[in-house]
Amino acid sequence: MKWAEGLDKLGIFLYLAISIFAVVNIYSVDSGLGEKQLIFFFISLFVGLIIFMMRSKFFENFAVVFFILGVISLLGLHVLGSEIKGQKNWYKIGGFTIQPVEFAKIGVSLMLASYVSGPDFNWNNRKSLLTTFAIIGIPAVAVLSIPDVGSLLVFTTFIIALYREGLSGWLFGIGFILASVFLLSIAFNPIYIILGLFIILAIFLFFNFNRIIWTIPTIASFAGGFLLLSGISYGTPKILEKLPKHQRERIEVLYKGEKAFRDTSGYNLLYSKTAIGSGGFWGKGYKEGSVTQGKFVPEQETDYIFCTVGEEWGFFGSSLLVIFYAIFIGRIYYLAETQKTTFSRVFGYCFAGVLLMHFAINLGMVMGLFPTVGIPLPYFSYGGSSFLAFSIMTAIFFKLNYTDKNSLV
Repeated sequence: MKWAEGLDKLGIFLYLAISIFAVVNIYSVDSGLGEKQLIFFFISLFVGLIIFMMRSKFFENFAVVFFILGVISLLGLHVLGSEIKGQKNWYKIGGFTIQPVEFAKIGVSLMLASYVSGPDFNWNNRKSLLTTFAIIGIPAVAVLSIPDVGSLLVFTTFIIALYREGLSGWLFGIGFILASVFLLSIAFNPIYIILGLFIILAIFLFFNFNRIIWTIPTIASFAGGFLLLSGISYGTPKILEKLPKHQRERIEVLYKGEKAFRDTSGYNLLYSKTAIGSGGFWGKGYKEGSVTQGKFVPEQETDYIFCTVGEEWGFFGSSLLVIFYAIFIGRIYYLAETQKTTFSRVFGYCFAGVLLMHFAINLGMVMGLFPTVGIPLPYFSYGGSSFLAFSIMTAIFFKLNYTDKNSLV
């Protein structure tokens, strides 16, 4: 069929396979929620068809509108948002709840793609650099003010798209160093961290003393960097003390183990790991998981849905799901790289980055490699906002790719 030329059949198949398998697993946890997720699935298919019938230029031309609406919806949470489980992340409309941050990611992706692909964009121009980071920073600050730390982490993935478009890689190095100092300062006495930083700096200067051009800005850079890292190390324990008890414990679980907090913040993780480990190679069978059917894991249909897969489908089913995700995310990156237009390429990289961050953090969370921060597994966790937002991003990108493959340019 000629109309199907340009459709990415592999990508669409993986999207459908992951989404349907999600409904099956959510139904195992709660049949009522499984039926609702199936409705979300059909709604998303309908929305996706509408997107495919639209002109691709629509998303580029109205990117700023989507961005502004996204920011307004985030700021509006402070006034009109409903508090659920200690956070004002949702709007309540009748019997439905909407989480605007999921849709704000679409607006940021479109706006970044539109601006970076514009004729006036240039990395050597300070205005371009500041505007680019403002597009990410403004909604990120709005998310932090809620606060929603998990979604804030997702916003950092837009840097990957900017790196592909020529942004210097020094930001990744600085981010890695800052994160390492922060994490080490949780586990060890900050005095030891600061002493270690001083020794590393002294060794570096000793072996490179004659290669460095010693000017006031150079000296100030070394001194400022050391003071900044020392400040982060010294301030980390102070920051932890100011956090609410449950948030502080979620971080401490990584270092002290979930058994130390088995009745509080470690409870979910303890039973999540128990469920995954008890599945063995082939799993206990559909609706045969004792942890899942016993409702031992709170939020199992949302953030901890992967432990259902581990218990009922075992290592085989879990591995297959991970492979499907890996192929799907890799496929998005591949297709993004093959796009003829900068707009489509940047949007594709933004989309793939958001998927990758959600996937990595969620799996790390349920296996005890990352603190619980409320990040859903794309297409898999129960929730209309998350599923619809990811499906919209999927449809937009596949539409852009379809147009690209059928373009004569």
